[in-house]
Amino acid sequence: MAVVDQHRHQAITPPRKPRPGALPGRVEQWERDRHEHSSDRITVEHALADHKRWKQLTRWTHRRDRLPDTYRAIAGLVSDRTANI
Repeated sequence: MAVVDQHRHQAITPPRKPRPGALPGRVEQWERDRHEHSSDRITVEHALADHKRWKQLTRWTHRRDRLPDTYRAIAGLVSDRTANI
């Protein structure tokens, strides 16, 4: 079973680059697909980076078992902040 089959609907890889000498229509379609993929990906990357900018998470020195609760609290704050923009 291929890795793609194991993780269907969980991760989307960028479209494969067409071979040299591919038809112009194929290259244009690849550019559109690549742009659509990168537009979706940048949204996710920004959401992940927003959490990492919180000082409390950059240098976590507290007990490890408290990290999940702290992370969820910060995620809630980030979510509330972005919903009000």
